[in-house]
Amino acid sequence: MNITASGIALRFLFALLLVLLSYNPSGYSYFHWVYASLDRITPYVVIAGIILLIGWGIYIKATLNSLGLIGIIALAALFACLVWLFIYWGFLSVADISALAWVIEILLAALLAVGMCWSHFTRRMSGQVDVDEIEEK
Repeated sequence: MNITASGIALRFLFALLLVLLSYNPSGYSYFHWVYASLDRITPYVVIAGIILLIGWGIYIKATLNSLGLIGIIALAALFACLVWLFIYWGFLSVADISALAWVIEILLAALLAVGMCWSHFTRRMSGQVDVDEIEEK
């Protein structure tokens, strides 16, 4: 199965939704919802939390499988340096925590999207396929 630009965009869009629905500085996120309703947790809050956990589990597992811990650290370091570069150029300010949080969340979504797509890229470039190992008894 080949990956297309629209496939990459969809993976990024879903990763961005996952990240921003979990937490964002606007005040409209799952984190804020739970914080505002700590005294009266409803089934809606719990179901939404489980759905978010499933999404995080899917993205984190795929990212760990395709990039590995070293790849995740390398990509996170690259993104951290990009944030540093934006601050260095004056596009971002350390004092503007909200803008900094938005940029970091977009980069986190990009990291998750790369993790979802990486196996497709490496298969296309090298001809090698990543598979999960299953032990047979």
